[in-house]
Amino acid sequence: MKEVLLNHKGFDKIKNHLVWIYNKEIEKLQGDIKNGEICRLTYKNNTAAIAFVNPSSKITARVLSFKDERIDRDFIKRRIESAIKRRSHIKNTNSLRLFHSDADGLSGLVVDRYSDNLIVSFDSAGVDRLKNEIIETLVELIKPKGIYKKDNPIRKKEGLTIESQTVYGKIDNEFIVEENGRRFTTNLKQSQKSGFFLDQRDNRLRVSHYKAERVLDLFAHSGGFGIYLNPEFAKFVEISADACSKIETNCSLNGIKNYKIINGDVFDFLKNETETYDMIIIDPPAFAKNKHAVKGAFKGLKYLLTNSLNLLEENGHLAVFSCSHSIGFKQLLELSLSSSIAAGCKLEVVELLKQASDHPYMLNIPTSLYLTGLLLKKIT
Repeated sequence: MKEVLLNHKGFDKIKNHLVWIYNKEIEKLQGDIKNGEICRLTYKNNTAAIAFVNPSSKITARVLSFKDERIDRDFIKRRIESAIKRRSHIKNTNSLRLFHSDADGLSGLVVDRYSDNLIVSFDSAGVDRLKNEIIETLVELIKPKGIYKKDNPIRKKEGLTIESQTVYGKIDNEFIVEENGRRFTTNLKQSQKSGFFLDQRDNRLRVSHYKAERVLDLFAHSGGFGIYLNPEFAKFVEISADACSKIETNCSLNGIKNYKIINGDVFDFLKNETETYDMIIIDPPAFAKNKHAVKGAFKGLKYLLTNSLNLLEENGHLAVFSCSHSIGFKQLLELSLSSSIAAGCKLEVVELLKQASDHPYMLNIPTSLYLTGLLLKKIT
């Protein structure tokens, strides 16, 4: 096994069980290391960890184990078995995330299960090199009807090509996600993410505990929040025409009768909206995919919050989310405070929200907390 020599900064990260080592935290690569090759990380001639190493990536090393052990088929099987066991408590759904990259111990591997369909992403050069062993292990342990490999654009940063395809059996094209008594249609091959926003499952349920008569669901995507709330009237705003069509279907599937779907830009919609609501959901796409985009994201979120608060009735609730690690609870709280001042109201923090438990947040992996949210109550 080839070696990678860490500098003191890299070794300090390993001591704190941080799993991403950047190129500036490496002293030297020993030998001709191929992208995604498994190597020992060493410091002063001692093994510190075993990792995927990719000289072409800014994230040069992705730790697999803090012990000196073999990374083979048995290792892969143990990690996947452990991930399955961690999710045994999740009930009332036919769809969940089965493996969540670094948080489950194989950096770059994402597996989502839709009944007997598996959607798999190999987002690092390391797991891409092991994809055949991973697929064979998934077939052995889960016995799915089919496995579809969905390639994400992030693969380009790892020097990988993008070519989504079925790699085992046959995949359902149209699929009905069932969760907590609700039903949602999705296209497993063509939809965003792996087919559905599974990470918001717990939040959809928690928000639905606060009954509302009039709901405004912004960036509605599949209409999940508005449908869960089952209000007297729901208005969905979504820029994607295809998503709007799915909202229509999902309303029918769940018996939602009094609703309106706006196919348009949320920012433009808020400029002209005058109706009021007692529940507003703001669930935008990632405005800040890196730290350089944070300033613009702050501006966009403040616009959304301030204008939504102006449409929110007294004692009404507002849920706002960020799906970027760069904007977490602290930043959302600061934005909510400044927005409430601009809107001339007070806000009570009712609940702190995060991604569902099948997308685990590990303390030693800060980036694994990527979805945060607040449920707020307007006090005038």
